Amino acid sequence: MSSKQKIYIGTDSGATTSKTGGVWGDGTTVSTKLMQTSTNSQDGPDVVVQGWVKGISAYLEQNELDWDDVQGVGLAIPGPYQRYGVLDRSANLPKSFEGWDVHTSYSSALAEHAGRAVPLIVGNDGNYGGVAEAQRVRGNGKSSVLMLAPGSGVGCAYIDQNGLPLEGDTLAGMEASHMAAPLHLLGAKAYPCGCGKDWGCIEVYTSISGLPYLLAEKLEQYPEHDLAKSPLSPKEKVLLLRGLAQKSDQLAVEIFDFQAKALGLHVASLAMVLDPQFVVIGGGLMDPESTTEEFRERYLRILRESAMPYLWPAQQARLTVVPAALGDLSQAIGAALMALYQSRS
Repeated sequence: MSSKQKIYIGTDSGATTSKTGGVWGDGTTVSTKLMQTSTNSQDGPDVVVQGWVKGISAYLEQNELDWDDVQGVGLAIPGPYQRYGVLDRSANLPKSFEGWDVHTSYSSALAEHAGRAVPLIVGNDGNYGGVAEAQRVRGNGKSSVLMLAPGSGVGCAYIDQNGLPLEGDTLAGMEASHMAAPLHLLGAKAYPCGCGKDWGCIEVYTSISGLPYLLAEKLEQYPEHDLAKSPLSPKEKVLLLRGLAQKSDQLAVEIFDFQAKALGLHVASLAMVLDPQFVVIGGGLMDPESTTEEFRERYLRILRESAMPYLWPAQQARLTVVPAALGDLSQAIGAALMALYQSRS
């Protein structure tokens, strides 16, 4: 079997959707076509695992491959963890997932479907997304890479010069979305986070999770806005904001400007500790199919301008902020790459 026919699969399980990707034995991507299905986390862990396996089967069929070609699988899933492969209480998953031995459950399901044991590696979704984006942004170089991907929450990753993610002793090494935001610089209140912390996690000010708070405050300034009069729930309203911002709606634009500033300040904080050359910004806000070039450029400009005053002069000259190259595929591709890297160790 050639390295091109050896395939390593990545499953990216978010709170809402799960995605499947793959790489060949030489590390190149099998397909850039996004394949995603509903995670159905509300139905419990067993249903979620069944969906992951079905996702792999559909991916293999789509790319004219079969289970015999699969050499390993990587799973990208939100942390934190009680220990390797066992979930702790997640801010974005139902409480029923706390204590779930996801490694054992998924390994068993893979073996049952493939008719043999399939090596599995499990890690933080943000970390694995960073692995894929780092491979793209630095090419053959050895620079370190920081990735931040705002979505339902904020995926965070730091990739070292060897292409591997910083995980820490308890696998919570880059849970940077739950660091405290510099509220005095943002002029913001300490809103509660789904993780349970009450110090104002940066995730609340930079992702969908905190948009209901930001929108409620902004609507006080725009009492005549259509959203102020809408019968929709707060959750439904915030899901309209990205589309409104593409149409230059002032309220929506101001909210995303605020989020860009908050994420820029977070970049500066992390740069003080990690000192990366590249900062990759991912997530749906950087998706060319759902946001305009003008929106993306504005967001990244505000982010850079917010970070730069707090960097050391050498960092100001060297640090490069770029949009993600793989979009919603990054975490699935990163999980596949980690499965490949594990096979080499």
